[in-house]
Formats: sequence, structure tokens, C-alpha cells
Amino acid sequence: MSEKLVFYTNPMSRGQIARWMLEETGAEYEQVIIEYGEQMKSVAYLTINPMGKVPAIQHGDHVVTECAAICAYLADAFPQQQLAPPKSERADYYRWLFFAAGPLEAAITNRSLGVKVPDDQERMAGYGNYDLTISVLRDLFASRNFVCGDEFSAADVYLGSHIDFGMQFGTLEANPEFEAYAARFRERPAYIKARQIDGELIAAAQQS
Repeated sequence: MSEKLVFYTNPMSRGQIARWMLEETGAEYEQVIIEYGEQMKSVAYLTINPMGKVPAIQHGDHVVTECAAICAYLADAFPQQQLAPPKSERADYYRWLFFAAGPLEAAITNRSLGVKVPDDQERMAGYGNYDLTISVLRDLFASRNFVCGDEFSAADVYLGSHIDFGMQFGTLEANPEFEAYAARFRERPAYIKARQIDGELIAAAQQS
């Protein structure tokens, strides 16, 4: 696909996930830094994302928000990079991509906010409880290198970012399975380049 690709982000945001995915595609993209506050809630940006948050991408006439959707969309938009399994082999890809976007993110967010779901109401929460969610994920990486087995995919960009950020900021307890998994994806050139770009943007902002 040759349409213009525009990336709306702030380096201190989940935009780091989308940038890693963009770098995995190898596609050229235009970067637009959106500042928190007035700019992110401006009429101009709300036409891109009515939620007034980043990241978002615009690819030709298509706008995509939400990091999991951005990862899945870009994998399909740039199939030559093989960042999604063949359609007949996507069961794990979809399962764990949406597990990360749903139960995992909710469990981590609620724990960080001090929200405790009462034991007798766990069935009302999509993740049950934090310990169960983390145990399921830990078991996954006890038996495979990446989400879909031995092959890296866009699901690893999204789920891996949650594990990476969680261990970095203390919202997710480190364990041997997560650390071994993170060590594998941190070696990827796209991961390294994306972190370098955002790191430089953050440093520049702090100096200004």
C-alpha cells in the first residue's frame, strides 16, 4: 500500500507501542507530536481521534486508533513483513492479542489504581482477578518463545509492550518467563530503533 502514513503520538504515551509496530513494518511515515492538554483536546485533533488521546495513525483515508487495532491493521497493510500468521493459523494470534487488550490491561490498570474486585463479583470482571490473569500469561511463555510459537508477530508488539512497560514501571511483577520473553523481543532492530527515537524525543522535551 502506497498511501501516505501519518503517526500521531506523544513519546510519553502508548504511542511507543505503535512506533515499535511502525518500525517493524519498515514503512515510511510522517510523525506528528501531539502535546498533552489543549492540543490533544483541540478540534483539529478530535477529528482524528474523538477520544482526544494518542496514538492514532492515518493511512490514506483510513484512521485507526487503539494500539491493538493499530498493530493488527499495520500487519495486514504491510503483509510483506509477515507480522501476522497465515489466516488459517491465526487462532493464537487473535486470542492473545485480545487477551492483552482486554483482561491483561484491565487487570494491570485496576491493580495500579488500587481497585480490588470483590471475590464474589469476579465473574463480572473480564479478567477475574489479577493473580489469575498473570498466571495464565506466565504459563503461556513457559512453553513458547513468542505469542504464536517460534515466530514473532504483531501480537508480540502489543502484548510484549505490556510486559515490557509493566516490569519497567513496577505495575507487573517480573518473573523468569516474562524476563526471558522480553530479552528475546528486545533484541529486535525495530524495537531498538523505536525506543531510541522516543528516548531522544523525551530527552529533548525535558531539556526544553
